[in-house]
This record gives sequence, structure tokens and C-alpha cells, in this order.
Amino acid sequence: MKLDRLIGILTILLQNEKTTAPELARRFEVSRRTIQRDIEALSMAGIPIVTAQGGNGGISVMEGYRLNNQDAFTAQEQLINLYGYHEDSLSEKIKLLKQAVTQRRAVRFDYYYAKGEMIREIEPYFVQFIWGAWYVFGWCRLREDFRRFKLNRLWNLALTDSTFEPRSVPPDQADGGEAFPAQHSVKILFDKSVRYRLIEDYGLRCYEETDEGLLFSLDYTNQEYIFSWILGFGDKAEILTPEETRAEFATLARKISERYDGT
Repeated sequence: MKLDRLIGILTILLQNEKTTAPELARRFEVSRRTIQRDIEALSMAGIPIVTAQGGNGGISVMEGYRLNNQDAFTAQEQLINLYGYHEDSLSEKIKLLKQAVTQRRAVRFDYYYAKGEMIREIEPYFVQFIWGAWYVFGWCRLREDFRRFKLNRLWNLALTDSTFEPRSVPPDQADGGEAFPAQHSVKILFDKSVRYRLIEDYGLRCYEETDEGLLFSLDYTNQEYIFSWILGFGDKAEILTPEETRAEFATLARKISERYDGT
């Protein structure tokens, strides 16, 4: 969702000296045009964004504008308030978790996952924005281990009266790398008539021109998003490899066709 992505971009800009629109587009799995609109929205929210062209160009926050963790939360809350028409509980969850982390108090919540739902109680350490979604990282008292929970699957969040002393967090768990599988890769053949759309989304030289069409290679994390993006090209796109991804997409296409059969 847009609000999640805006806060994620803001967090990245506050943590890094400079990034680029293509890098943000790859990380959040959206088009460069979408990132450009997001940067404009951040500027409207009062964040001093600087963009520079050329070999050493990129997107950054104005020099000297650096926030500590406490102020970063404040900036995020201001952004949430700007987009307050999103009537979900994201802002309240972040605010409550901020309080829990500061006061070192455990939190309890209902968690929904593939096998159903269950009540969890954790000692929260920090909130992270990783691959397009917000997560809270902490010590799960049920599993007696560090765990990461997606905020969109987390409901009825509440502070408890129980406090805790911080544990030592293994570096490989703190950065989030172990929580996600390796990126997937796909090769797609596009009709030459959609060349402008590929350039708009991924820039010049993002494809290899062949006699059959435009050969496009892409690394991705979120298959649902990539499939929806490919579907937007209709019959102008064909997944070539890997074979299992091609088969999964074919199954999806058949299900869509069956829904409209006889209508």
C-alpha cells in the first residue's frame, strides 16, 4: 500500500546518504514513475528531498538534515497524519510499538498466518520496513527465540505490564536477511509494441532486442505483484523461464479464463 511504501522510502533516505529511483523501484517492486510520485509526496510532506542527475546523481535528504531514531519516528508519524485518510491501524501499531520499545514492555497480539491464528507475546526490539512491508522484531516468549511479525497480520495489539531486559541480537537476524528467501528470477518475452512501457518502468537498455521481441530479465521477491504486473500487458508478454514459473502463470491465466467462460 502507498502509505507503507512512503514510510519505507523515508526510512531508507534517513539511513542512507544517497539512493536512486531504479534502486527504490527494484526494492519496492514498483515502477520508477511510481517512485517519482512518492518522492513528490514526501517533498509535499515537508521532507527536504534533493535529486541530482548524472553519474554521481541520486536521491537524498538535504545535507545536515539527519534525524535520530526518536525523531525518525516523529517524521513517520507526520507522514502518517498527512495520509490520515487511510483508515487502517498502521499508525496506531507503530506508535504503540514505539512506546513498548522505549519502556521495554512486552506486547501481546493476535497473529494471523497460513495455518490460522494464535496469540503471541513478544519483547519488541525494533520495527523494520523490509521488502515492501512493516515488521516488528523481538523475542517470542512462546517459541523462546527471536521472531519477526508482519504488522498487517497483527491485530488487537496491547501493552502488557511485563518488562524485560534486552537480549543480545545475532547480527544476521537483526538485518532481516535471514527472514526472506533468495530472490527469484524470470525471463519474459515482450512484444515490441510495449517497448515504451518497459522503458517507463525500468529505463533504457532494460531489455535485449531479438527477432522475436524484447527479452526482459527480472529478479523479484513478491510473485503476486510480478504476476499482476505481467497480466497488465495482456497477450503482449510471455514468461519463458523458469519452467515452473511459466506453469504457475499458465494456471493463473486458465483460472481467469474459466471465470469468464459462458458469460
